[in-house]
Amino acid sequence: MNIDRMNPAVVKEPLWTRAFIYLAVSNALLASGFHMLIPTLPLFIAGFGGTDAQIGLIMGSFTFSAVLIRFYTVQGINRLGKTNFLLWGIVICMIAIAGYYWATNVALSLSTRILHGVGFGIATTMYATIVSDIIPGSRRGEGMGYFGLGSTLLMALAPAIGVWVVDSYGFAVLFAVAAASQVLAFVWTQASRMPAALVSHAEAGSPGMGRLIERQAIFPAVLSLLLGICIGGVLSFVTLLAREVHVANAGYFFLVATSNVFLARLVTGRIFDQKGPAWVIIPGAVVLFLGLMILSKVSSPDAFLWAAACYGLGTGSMFPALQTWMINMVTPERRSIANATFFNALDTGVGGGAIVLGILAGQSGYQSIYFYSANVVVCFIVLYILYLVRQTYGRSTLKP
Repeated sequence: MNIDRMNPAVVKEPLWTRAFIYLAVSNALLASGFHMLIPTLPLFIAGFGGTDAQIGLIMGSFTFSAVLIRFYTVQGINRLGKTNFLLWGIVICMIAIAGYYWATNVALSLSTRILHGVGFGIATTMYATIVSDIIPGSRRGEGMGYFGLGSTLLMALAPAIGVWVVDSYGFAVLFAVAAASQVLAFVWTQASRMPAALVSHAEAGSPGMGRLIERQAIFPAVLSLLLGICIGGVLSFVTLLAREVHVANAGYFFLVATSNVFLARLVTGRIFDQKGPAWVIIPGAVVLFLGLMILSKVSSPDAFLWAAACYGLGTGSMFPALQTWMINMVTPERRSIANATFFNALDTGVGGGAIVLGILAGQSGYQSIYFYSANVVVCFIVLYILYLVRQTYGRSTLKP
């Protein structure tokens, strides 16, 4: 059963507490350091002679190490407590980003990137877990949507800032600025005055596979993996698609998409809390489908931007809804595992989708992969509708 069904008596519980605000700022600062490096780190690696294959290996190793470390979430919480485990994740990110400056060969860059993935995997999981603990259950959909607004905004701004810093001052200043953002994230987390229960050690899991994967959230995790496949196709290839169809500036795609992610998060969280996840997930999936279909036929800048708007609205609705749904399915002590399961499924979809769709793009062009991605969304919608039918007419008492 859903343990956090809305109770009218607690609808007005405060959301914008000091801890929530400070953690949202800290999360945005951590994300800024990560996003500054997305367009610039490949340039740094190429600068000391890294090949395209080596750049791909180094950049991709980040996701692998982030996924792997999340399987040890329970052990980290049991040893350090949730807050201290988060702080360790931030410190590892800070050390790794500063260390890029000295990573001037492939082996050192690969090692540093893996370390960065470890810190980022810990921090992202613990941010989501801690915030889901301090948000009132009746406002969790709204709160999880708002929590990601800062990182969503910096997803659009930080890459441009990173490129500007490199062009104006060089890589040494870039790594210093990005590392400073992690220091500030640490400071804001320390100043958040989180409840003592989140600082102390906590037994958080069951033996065996229960320490690695949240079984109750397997179906939402499958949906998250399918969403990740579509995201991976857009993030990896939309710039190349723009070149293929002669759209001058692919950067506008990300600007429009991020703006619409921001707008979706402002609205859909309340709908989630009032009506349930289906009222957010299905419309979001339909809009994402439309965006991908437009990309599969795109031939003009206007159509390109319409696709960006649909992509942003769709993913901006579905991402926090799936995550909050998974959190609501489990007891409080299992939220860390549920969050780890969510991020691992999503990241596996993003990474695997990029690989498979890249192979398909080599065979039939970049537009074709968005047609394939649109069909993945169709599978997503069909599976979710079948799930809803089963929950409505079947024996299960689990409510969507």
